[in-house]
Amino acid sequence: MFNLAGDVTIGTETLGQGVIMLPTNKHKEDIVLPSGSKLAGIRFLPAMGYGVLRKHYDKPTLLLPEADKVYGLYTIYTRLQNQIDETRQIETLTHWAKQSFNFTHSIPDSLKKALEYIEQNALLVGLSSNITLSQRQIERTFNLWLGMTPKYYQRLLRVKKVIYFLREHKKVCLAAVAQQFGFSDQAHMTRELRTIGCITPGKIVTDPAKAISGQHLTD
Repeated sequence: MFNLAGDVTIGTETLGQGVIMLPTNKHKEDIVLPSGSKLAGIRFLPAMGYGVLRKHYDKPTLLLPEADKVYGLYTIYTRLQNQIDETRQIETLTHWAKQSFNFTHSIPDSLKKALEYIEQNALLVGLSSNITLSQRQIERTFNLWLGMTPKYYQRLLRVKKVIYFLREHKKVCLAAVAQQFGFSDQAHMTRELRTIGCITPGKIVTDPAKAISGQHLTD
């Protein structure tokens, strides 16, 4: 993320202007921006951040210019600062990404298939047989590339899907929603949303704007 103006607070971390490296989110975090803030950036799909940068960050981190030796992030940062038009900024980021990153083989096929399988299936049963890796190999791959287990990734996806669903369907039976998305009961769903999404189902229904940051889960 390129912080072009003003400080930004992400969770408990307050960072100044510069290039900010973000971790793979394991739970929702609030972002606080003062008046006049300007941000630009690139959001990677799960595992792509590690696939491109070959490094995990455990918290939002302001990259030091002297550590920016691979991708020239501060060169792009300067260009973005000098451009007022947002369309030009997007074009600059797109061109830089195409020139700098090779996305063709950024993550192994086995991991790509595993992510797709978990996205499409509510249960992890059958995952190892579908991607020809043992359970231990799958867990090692997830920990290396995403910094979490397949089970935790599944929990993130399920919470994210529930947040989206409740934002669009406000007059629903929460017990039925819990069953629909594979929770053991409504209380289980509420605990998961509170733990990972920092919100309750009732709050999403009554104030959907508060749940918007739930879309950042699994980034």
